[in-house]
Amino acid sequence: MSVVIRLMRAGAKKRPFFRMVAADSRRQRDGRFLEILGHYNPLTQPYELVVHKDRVESWISKGAQPSEQVASLLRSLGIALHRVTPPKPAVVEGAAAVPASPKAKAKAAKPAVKRTAALKVSARKTAKKAARKTVKKAAKKT
Repeated sequence: MSVVIRLMRAGAKKRPFFRMVAADSRRQRDGRFLEILGHYNPLTQPYELVVHKDRVESWISKGAQPSEQVASLLRSLGIALHRVTPPKPAVVEGAAAVPASPKAKAKAAKPAVKRTAALKVSARKTAKKAARKTVKKAAKKT
């Protein structure tokens, strides 16, 4: 499930008012949402923008993508729009290599096993198709 931070329209006809929500990207604009993160009223001078900064940053750190309009509004507040990843440790030349953890070794080995199993299955399917074609050709000749 990909999460999007977007504006959800509320308010009367020709009197727009928007809620900033975290929602599943497959949902309708004004449909079900996961959490209300703030609101935006473009009619007041200057516009009114209320955002729960800690909740927005939490969703962005989990991988939520802000829409273009929300990104523009968040930039005006100085909120970071990208995931913050921890820095990778520096590699020192001449240092002993750190052995990989058992989990990392298991993850590296799994794809090769899956590919081998997939190749066996596809080989069986190909053999079955060839056998069917041979039977059909023999049936046509008789």
